[in-house]
Amino acid sequence: MPKRFRLTRRFPVAMTEDGYRRLKKFAAEAGLDEGEALSFLFENFDSVINDDTFAHRLRLFNSELDARKR
Repeated sequence: MPKRFRLTRRFPVAMTEDGYRRLKKFAAEAGLDEGEALSFLFENFDSVINDDTFAHRLRLFNSELDARKR
């Protein structure tokens, strides 16, 4: 029996423009709204990410974060 899809949490999210554009594109391609797309990504996080590049990409993002906030 499939799990019932309930949105149980709402929280304010700050995203980069690039991240939001990519989220909207992914959601549209998958036939989901943005909240459903985020739920899918985080519920399936371990199978969605590439373990070989994740740590490197995270380090790059963190190193650029302060500059991107300005």
